[in-house]
Amino acid sequence: MPTYIDLSIAIEPDLPSDPPMMIPKVQYCTHEEGAEQMKLFFPDIEPKKDLPDGKGWAVEFLTLSTHSGTHLDAPWHYHPTMDGGKKALSIDEIPLEWCVGHGVKLDFRHFPDGHQVSASEMEEAFQKLGYTLKAGDIVLVHTGADTWWGKAEYLIKGCGMGREATLWLLERGVRVVGTDAWSWDRPLPYTAGEFSKTHDASIIWEGHFAGIERGYCHIEKLTNLNALPPYGFTFFCFPVKIKGASAGWIRAVARIDE
Repeated sequence: MPTYIDLSIAIEPDLPSDPPMMIPKVQYCTHEEGAEQMKLFFPDIEPKKDLPDGKGWAVEFLTLSTHSGTHLDAPWHYHPTMDGGKKALSIDEIPLEWCVGHGVKLDFRHFPDGHQVSASEMEEAFQKLGYTLKAGDIVLVHTGADTWWGKAEYLIKGCGMGREATLWLLERGVRVVGTDAWSWDRPLPYTAGEFSKTHDASIIWEGHFAGIERGYCHIEKLTNLNALPPYGFTFFCFPVKIKGASAGWIRAVARIDE
């Protein structure tokens, strides 16, 4: 029997693990409140008499970004164009075959927070694994940032992928990658600090902007990557279909066949 491993964080309200404008809000309606709502559809019911234990349905109302929780970023998030000027794909246009594939996990926990992974470091990691990338493989980066989920420090934890490291993967036929950190790029305060000194615009969001040259998707806010082997598993990341959107929530799952 295969083993299924959940690699997704839950969407929770009021956690400080996003910028304030992006923190999800969840309004929970209780079964008692649901009983009152049901009276709108069944005007003649008496909830305490006609419903089991006097209780109706439970419902939740969410206010959140498409980038809340574990999500898949579409090329439209990075820029209006990809692949030499073609319209960038929005999340509802992502080919389903991109969203399932052989998974490879890279353990980058030895890199310090804010480190930018280079192409040579990416290549070295695969050499150490003894693994040759195939087109359609899905590469997941374990930075260790997810151990800080639920705390404000999460936003500045983990290493990030630079432009050249990202393109190194894409040039080998990878279309989907992922990280347990808040962003595929290194944490924004590190880049902002460097930019304030150098004013080198090429360092801004460079891992994301690599998608202008080669369209790809990346997953942010994964968790539980420590439960995975380096390879030998199948990874699934089908996004919720939101018309014209830059991202969609996913239930990231790995399957390990016995």
